[in-house]
Amino acid sequence: MSRSQLLDQKVFQAMQAVSAAAKKGLGDPVLAELVMIRASQINHCAFCLDMHLGIARQNGESQDRIQLLDAWEEAEGLYTERERAALALTEAVTVLTDGFVPDEVYDRAAKLFEEAELAHLVSLITVINGWNRLMVTRRVPPGGGQS
Repeated sequence: MSRSQLLDQKVFQAMQAVSAAAKKGLGDPVLAELVMIRASQINHCAFCLDMHLGIARQNGESQDRIQLLDAWEEAEGLYTERERAALALTEAVTVLTDGFVPDEVYDRAAKLFEEAELAHLVSLITVINGWNRLMVTRRVPPGGGQS
């Protein structure tokens, strides 16, 4: 089986459904794109970066915020407290260097997001990490096909 064939159509459709549900439940399309861009930066997924950068721009995201996303912690005043909490949670879930998400990172997000929003945020982070791993493994280039 070639790398490009390494995705079953039913799995692809299920992941699309999870992605759509998580994004809808989060309610903030700009925040959703920031989360997906940040995870994709960490995972070096050029395909997902290309896609979500374009969607973020379509949703009105500024070039300054996109360009500085990789250094969001140092870019004080550029991102809201909710965005900063979501980005910290994104990094913690994506990297898992200590084998778990630190309580202080989770608790910070839990204070700023309602329970349902937080569940959707964690789901969105989880699914973008899955997409990143699939696309990187398949070596799908920016602008390449998804199926």
